Amino acid sequence: MNIVVCVKRTPDTETRVRIRDDGRSIDPGGVKYIVSPYDEYAVEAALRTREAAGGGEVTVLTVGDSASAEQLRSALAMGADRAVLLKGESTMDGLATAKVLQATLREADPSLVLFGVKAVDDDQQQVGPMVATLLGRPCVTSVGVFEVQGDKVVCHREVEGGVEIVEVELPAVITITKGEFEPRYASLKGIMAAKKKPLEEKEAPAVPGRVVLHRLDYPPERPEGRVVGEGPEAVTELVRLLREEANAL
Repeated sequence: MNIVVCVKRTPDTETRVRIRDDGRSIDPGGVKYIVSPYDEYAVEAALRTREAAGGGEVTVLTVGDSASAEQLRSALAMGADRAVLLKGESTMDGLATAKVLQATLREADPSLVLFGVKAVDDDQQQVGPMVATLLGRPCVTSVGVFEVQGDKVVCHREVEGGVEIVEVELPAVITITKGEFEPRYASLKGIMAAKKKPLEEKEAPAVPGRVVLHRLDYPPERPEGRVVGEGPEAVTELVRLLREEANAL
């Protein structure tokens, strides 16, 4: 089975992000970049699917600058077979990104295309379904676990009050969320092997973005807490404040 996992280079979720003076970009100084965590779930899902099938190939694909090769090597160290870097500018326009990816995916024609359910930097949750639409393939989103059964894939999605089971025919596109596919750690052997695995770099197709980022702002500071009293005597005042000031009751 030929599986392609689309990944994204994002700042580490534990990094303290600082906005540049231009107000439209982040200061890269001191920022550690990683594979977006949900994309790591997708890589793990691809590796387990290949192992269950007894063979196949897992390719990791990304759009970005030359620095994104570091994240592709991380996925190769986990166990992916090869990587492709589409060199171009990362954009906030999900449709532009989807159009760039679909050109390469259409040429590769994989049985299964996997995405993380979202990137942790923009939280858009739209590139995977957009790629599926452009390719004319079925798409299942927010999948915690799935299994390939012959020419179909059975997906389990957690929904309010239970689990939804969705079956789609291959080839298909799936977006992966946190669930059964906890990412494995790269072994020393895997890290060394990743240096020899093929990583192809080619220019991304020119697709103009239509989303313009005007400004970045820090989250507003939280107001200081208030002590309304002590012990049971404070309950009446607390309830009054929640009802009349916070409008929470």
